Amino acid sequence: MSYRELYTSSPAVFGGLQKSFSEASYVVLGVPFDITSTYRTGARFAPLAIREASLNIETYSFRSHIDLEDATLHDIGDLSVTSDTQETLKRLEQVTREILAAKKTPCLIGGEHIITLGAARAVTKDFAILDFDAHLDLRDEYMNLKTSHTTFMRRINEQAKPRRIVEIGTRAVCKQELDYAKKAGISFITTQQIRKEGVDKAIERINRLLRNIKKVYLTVDMDVLDPAFAPAVQNPEPDGLCAHMLFDLLSAVCDKRIVAFDVVEVAPPYDNGVTSIQAAKTIFEIMSAIQKDVKG
Repeated sequence: MSYRELYTSSPAVFGGLQKSFSEASYVVLGVPFDITSTYRTGARFAPLAIREASLNIETYSFRSHIDLEDATLHDIGDLSVTSDTQETLKRLEQVTREILAAKKTPCLIGGEHIITLGAARAVTKDFAILDFDAHLDLRDEYMNLKTSHTTFMRRINEQAKPRRIVEIGTRAVCKQELDYAKKAGISFITTQQIRKEGVDKAIERINRLLRNIKKVYLTVDMDVLDPAFAPAVQNPEPDGLCAHMLFDLLSAVCDKRIVAFDVVEVAPPYDNGVTSIQAAKTIFEIMSAIQKDVKG
């Protein structure tokens, strides 16, 4: 081994747990893109911030009793994005499809929530979208844009055609979105319902909605958390979930049916690192829950 190999390393890799691509079960890909953001920007800085946070929190999950050090991860770096939204989504779709074809689970670190559209288009038919998010993101158009982080879930329904869409933590919608959700058969569970009925009841409802679904694409918008727990998001919304509720939900519903997942909408400039730590922990808990089910 040369001194170059011994004493140097590439920029931060997620969790510091770098295996080769061929060895890895999970492939981490950053998507530093926030061109269509409508309130606060900065999600383009999140992949690096979340990677750095991941190096400074412990990897053992008391919920899953899994240590992520026992999983095999490969961080392939960041997608080369452009100012052209459609070109970026196309590149993301191509890379995600290639990772899936290699029989590995993509873990995407956004970036704004529109990245889910590109990645979901890479998943083959007969799958469900499970979305933890304060917003439904079902507008047909916003600020003269048909494809943005406020409309992407509607575009997913039209283009990727998932068998089912389930949205969790909803608390910020417009009437147009409610009408479309009803018409399209899109299910959602509000934050108020989760708080009133309890996490266990929400878990039962999610599992019932996903019954007979063989593949799930999971997406977590960090604004599903109350701003007290995740202040640095692009569209903060009061009255959100607390961190332990999110982690309890994820640990209970994440299993080996999850073929890909993303964590999005962190805007690091708006806090001192708390939200990036929450996002890294969220990824740890998702991977740990999947790994627990894989191990049986």
